[in-house]
Amino acid sequence: MRAVQLLEPGNLQTVTMPDPTPAPGEIVIQVEASGICGTDRHLFKGEFPSVPGKVLGHEFSGRVVEPGDTGFKVGQRVTCDPNIWCGTCDQCRRGRVNLCPNNIAIGIGRDGGFAEFCALPAKQAHALPDHLDPVAGALCEPLACTLHGVDIGAPTPGERVMVIGGGVIGQFAVQLAVRAGAEVMLVTRTPSKQAMSQGFGAAHTVASEEQALAIWPEDADLILECAGVPATVEMCPGLTRAGGRIVILGVLPQGTKVEIEPFDLLFREINLLFSFLNPFTHARATQMIADGTIDVTPLVTRQITLDETPGAISGSAPSDDVRAVVRL
Repeated sequence: MRAVQLLEPGNLQTVTMPDPTPAPGEIVIQVEASGICGTDRHLFKGEFPSVPGKVLGHEFSGRVVEPGDTGFKVGQRVTCDPNIWCGTCDQCRRGRVNLCPNNIAIGIGRDGGFAEFCALPAKQAHALPDHLDPVAGALCEPLACTLHGVDIGAPTPGERVMVIGGGVIGQFAVQLAVRAGAEVMLVTRTPSKQAMSQGFGAAHTVASEEQALAIWPEDADLILECAGVPATVEMCPGLTRAGGRIVILGVLPQGTKVEIEPFDLLFREINLLFSFLNPFTHARATQMIADGTIDVTPLVTRQITLDETPGAISGSAPSDDVRAVVRL
């Protein structure tokens, strides 16, 4: 099969390799669509822990070609939850599976979805309606991660929720916060992303901290930081009202430092929280996309081929890019 393999940081290539052989309890799917995540760019740059020689791609969907004795059927469309928790460590036994030190992520610790075929444990597969566009199925994983972050932030009706960053996580966050009954503002410099969020129900869109404060001088009850940039993380406290919450969903490169004033957070009792991965949210995300609760159609701004994937990951994304998807 053909696949995109990270040989080492800085060396990403489309290669030919053997088709995967499923282990007991696993299925093999023919990949139909696989999304390019910011994490893939961090892996390429060596800014995120990786295993050399693995096929990247952790946001994908496809059709079952080898179901084994798992209960899935040949031709059934599925989406993949890429995080394989051990189930036996202290964190797993406490229900904090996303903190499992033994987690093996498909597309990072084992071969993933930037390939014609992928083997995965059947328990990581979630069935999708046959009529659903496989590109939509590839967006279940980022929605699952966003759901976890919004669950942590817990927006309530009437609250002011500010989403920073207009990428796929930010656009999902806008939709979820609107559904929670909040008044939502998106902060992004890109006009097309502002317009997209307005279509999802954002009440305000601004390009800067100053513009945000002009509209909400009393600040936001909840900030959902989805950009993963030091400058946007640092500006969050200044946009949060006393007693408010900040949830960091954006992924900054490993080793990056930001400046935060603990005195300010203490005296205004601001909760600074973080959201990691998708514990127990992938099934919800799959259902929300399958039944149309969440609109994914505008989010796919580019569809590319497997041959174009290394260049799309190693190069800079266009400013108006929300999600590029590899279509196989």
